[in-house]
Amino acid sequence: MQTNGNKTAIWLGVAIGAAVGIGYAVSRTRRRDRWTDKAKYLGKRMSSRSSDLAARSRDIIERAQTIYEEGRKIAVEAADLWSEGRRMVKV
Repeated sequence: MQTNGNKTAIWLGVAIGAAVGIGYAVSRTRRRDRWTDKAKYLGKRMSSRSSDLAARSRDIIERAQTIYEEGRKIAVEAADLWSEGRRMVKV
């Protein structure tokens, strides 16, 4: 009889362990699927708006070039004013 009780305890332990393992695996799969779904959604969203992103990037680059050119002109004018001011002080 003692052997029968040990076998039952072993099988009960195996069943509980299997249930816990399956439950853990299922819970991990749901979390991973949730992240995978979000990643897929963001990927699709970015690919559908890539033309908008490219257009806005071009606009930003054009604005930056304009700002650079205007800044360069101001720097050249400031250098000219500085040179003229020094010339006026020396005379």
